[in-house]
Amino acid sequence: MANENQEVWQKSYVLESKGEYEKAAAVLTPLLNNKTSEYVLLRYGWLNYLQGNYNDAIDSYKRALNFNSRSFDARLGISLPLMAQGRWKEASRYLKQVIAQSPYHYLAHVRLMICEEGLHQWKTLEKHSKSMAAYYPVDAIILVYLARSYAWQDKEEQAKAIYQRVLKRFPNHIEANYFLKGQQN
Repeated sequence: MANENQEVWQKSYVLESKGEYEKAAAVLTPLLNNKTSEYVLLRYGWLNYLQGNYNDAIDSYKRALNFNSRSFDARLGISLPLMAQGRWKEASRYLKQVIAQSPYHYLAHVRLMICEEGLHQWKTLEKHSKSMAAYYPVDAIILVYLARSYAWQDKEEQAKAIYQRVLKRFPNHIEANYFLKGQQN
């Protein structure tokens, strides 16, 4: 039985690597029963997300959360299909749950910034990204969100200064270069 399961997992990963997400998920369906493990549900949710089956992905992640109510993986997993559907407030709720338990969880913060951008919460995004940039000073992603928050609030000089910091980290960053070239005209 253990060898059979190992073969199922291996086959699922190989199919995923080929972009055959539906087949990769189908291989796991025999493992989805009343004795389903948390990991099967997380993996099944991921593969449904990759297929664009967002509601199925959410259901699978929620079932995984029922197995383990402390799971960051399930909450982060739920956030992806919610974000893909533009359900920013719902995604934010799950991300804030992760942050409440792990205050400096990088991925949760970055996804929450994406939600704040989706909700056009520019002042909130400014405060959030500025705070996180203090903890992750070399991270360009966080700086890009800070620059965007400034740009959308018409704080051109602040945006320019932050985009210049981005270019120190990634000289060919398309967005930063585009913004700064627009500032020269």
